[in-house]
Amino acid sequence: MKLIAVGKMKAGPERELLDRYRQRLRPSLDIVEVPQARGSPAEQKRREGDALLNACAPNAFVVALDEGGVQLSSLQLAERYQEWQASGRPLNFLIGGAEGLDSPVIQRADARLSLGKQTWPHMLVRVLLAEQLFRAQAIASGHPYHRAGRPD
Repeated sequence: MKLIAVGKMKAGPERELLDRYRQRLRPSLDIVEVPQARGSPAEQKRREGDALLNACAPNAFVVALDEGGVQLSSLQLAERYQEWQASGRPLNFLIGGAEGLDSPVIQRADARLSLGKQTWPHMLVRVLLAEQLFRAQAIASGHPYHRAGRPD
């Protein structure tokens, strides 16, 4: 399972939290960082999109994190995650740069996932995704990490 993202995450609390969740995931979550591009916004999007797609395995099941993607509850994501794994294809999650994902990336994606309507810093999106993947695994295995009940 791979997370392919634009930009390099520096040492700090975000990196430590990401690494904490990565260590809990089975299979592990490998991270591939592609460089941020320069140029006009359209050129940045194109170059970063090319780099993201080039880092994907040809037979990968690609999940693009995109504001236009489907918003799922944690329980729904757990179900979808199991379906994606059952495909037998390596899972590749893609996070674009500040300009978003280029249309060839969206077209290549087998699924599009949104973490909500709010704008999140790209480095935090990595942490949020890793946590939700761990939560999905916990839900699937019956681990008590996820608590579905709401307080009265």
